[in-house]
Amino acid sequence: MSHTWIPTGKSHIRMLLIRHAESTANEAGILSTTQPGPELTPRGREQAEALAVTLGDAPLDGLYASTLRRTQLTAEPLSRATGLPVTVVEGIHEIEAGELEDRSDHEAMSAYASPFRIWAQGDFTAAVPGGFSGDHFFERFDRGITEIWRAQQASSAERPDGGTVAVVDHDAAIRVWVAGRADNLGPEFTVTHGLGNTGIVVLTGSPDDGWHVESWQGEPVA
Repeated sequence: MSHTWIPTGKSHIRMLLIRHAESTANEAGILSTTQPGPELTPRGREQAEALAVTLGDAPLDGLYASTLRRTQLTAEPLSRATGLPVTVVEGIHEIEAGELEDRSDHEAMSAYASPFRIWAQGDFTAAVPGGFSGDHFFERFDRGITEIWRAQQASSAERPDGGTVAVVDHDAAIRVWVAGRADNLGPEFTVTHGLGNTGIVVLTGSPDDGWHVESWQGEPVA
């Protein structure tokens, strides 16, 4: 897959939010959100290697992952290919499953997703049973993204543009955060558009100016 990478404005960055490769929890169909989390499956390791090839033409200036092991393992081949270290960032981990952790039944999956639908309606007080509210999620995820943005601004002080970073993260966290922070799509899109393992969402922007989605899994977003 090829991409055209267009320079951003100085205070803006291009951010590639990438879902991690297939984990053993994905394969088993269970909710797994606690640290350090599961390993990648053999298929997941192949996906991670393929991701490094897919992004071979991307002029990456930073590579980040969450505190969960599956994102770091996904980023390792890309790190080897680009020479960039994998920087682990607090706050951008998966939405906690609380009392539903390690469950795979339909009731648990429905209960896990239920607060997300309420957040989409503007009520951020709802929480996964034994988990945290939407206010907590957006605060800690915003904090992590701002940390990445600040690091990029500091490292690109002499650059004419803000550069491009890859952030290996998690399905629910990416979809919920993008729905709440992008200026050109919302929950009606992220609910109906899945994000496969190593799927990429490309955004440009900054914490101050907001974020604009350019593409979702390779498809342009109007």
